[in-house]
Amino acid sequence: MPRLFFALLALIAAARPVWAAPLQLPVETRTLRNGLRVLIHEDHSAPVVSSYIFFRAGSRNEQLGQTGIAHLFEHMMFNGGKKFGPGVFDDLIEGNGGSTNGYTTRDYTAYLNNFPREALPVVLDLESDRMWHLAITPQNLEQERGIVMEERRLRVDNDVEGTMNEALYLHAFVRSPYRWNTVGFMADLKQITLAQAKAYFGTYYAPNNAVLVLAGDVEPEAAFKLVDRMFGGIPSHAPPPPVNAEEPPQDGERRITIQKRAELPSVLIGWQAVRAMDPDRAALDVVSKLLTGGDSARLDEDLVRKQELVTSVGTDLQWGIDTELFYLYAQARPGKGKTVSAIVDRIDVVLADMAKTPVTPAELATAKRQLRADYVKGLKTVGGKANQLGFFDVVFGDYKALFTVGDSWEPVTADDVRRVIGTYLIPSHRTVVELQPVAAEPVEAAR
Repeated sequence: MPRLFFALLALIAAARPVWAAPLQLPVETRTLRNGLRVLIHEDHSAPVVSSYIFFRAGSRNEQLGQTGIAHLFEHMMFNGGKKFGPGVFDDLIEGNGGSTNGYTTRDYTAYLNNFPREALPVVLDLESDRMWHLAITPQNLEQERGIVMEERRLRVDNDVEGTMNEALYLHAFVRSPYRWNTVGFMADLKQITLAQAKAYFGTYYAPNNAVLVLAGDVEPEAAFKLVDRMFGGIPSHAPPPPVNAEEPPQDGERRITIQKRAELPSVLIGWQAVRAMDPDRAALDVVSKLLTGGDSARLDEDLVRKQELVTSVGTDLQWGIDTELFYLYAQARPGKGKTVSAIVDRIDVVLADMAKTPVTPAELATAKRQLRADYVKGLKTVGGKANQLGFFDVVFGDYKALFTVGDSWEPVTADDVRRVIGTYLIPSHRTVVELQPVAAEPVEAAR
């Protein structure tokens, strides 16, 4: 889940938390003539800069037959361009004392660099070269295809949690592009052609489909001029096609069984929830903390300590442009009767009780305090600030949501908690993935 920078909570008085005023990060914005949106946060506390480029090109922008292409391009983008050849990107960044990376989500693909302030011109030159002139060759495509296919084997096919997560989304959604994993299906990865790769790059890797964020030891006016000089000549492209993620209502529980080599049974449950911008998102955030926000949280107290059914339990609400999942994961304890069925039954009991009986003011205050503390942690560095500014600009539609989203938790009441549990976290709206451990096949003794 994303992080947000706010002042720490003041003392809790009576039944209502007293909120410290949120800190406003200074941000200046410009949009170049070609549509590139630029956000600059000035912070001279250390002589370092973090750059992030967010392309609105995640797995939600893919089609069946080409799943995984967004993540494939995360790898392709390090293969050089017109001015800088293969391997030069990493060498120059690291040679200037910096680091570089990238990551792909369902909603976007982000490329990040952290470096000393003196390296800003070099970094922007590298980024503009690959945005404009990425080398998309048969050799590069085959090399990165092989790497991504191996990544799929490691992260999904041969990984218990990865297999469960893929099964959950594939069954929780029937038409939303969120249903497939960002790494894509193996069959699709095998058949992506060079022509498809070039068409994808031409559609999504355009300045008018990107947000550039600079945070750290920069002077905004000088930085804007440098960005305009480096990126201003890149032509804009036609806007990408819109995404239709409308999902039909779920009218019954869906259950899937996974058999994998593992020591203990476990369960992953997902309820179709809301978009990040939905008014009910804040109440569901609070519910997640009420359920598994610490030793005294409802599911921790019941499943881990009282019933001793599980070794651990966790919940989270994913934030997305489109409807996402509220999910729960629990691993059974060893012993007779510690079954997935018993775990799910107790989850139902806890949720039913919370939907019927109001949670206490103290529980609400603790949950809200934990949410705000989590956000504080995410903005300790200029890299964290740059990441969150870009995330909110893409997913929430405006980076300014970074400064207001925390306040959405404060008004959440016990009645709100009861209402969203009774609306969203009900058996007919959930998908249950059960892991049944299987024994490893015996290894034949060498003759």
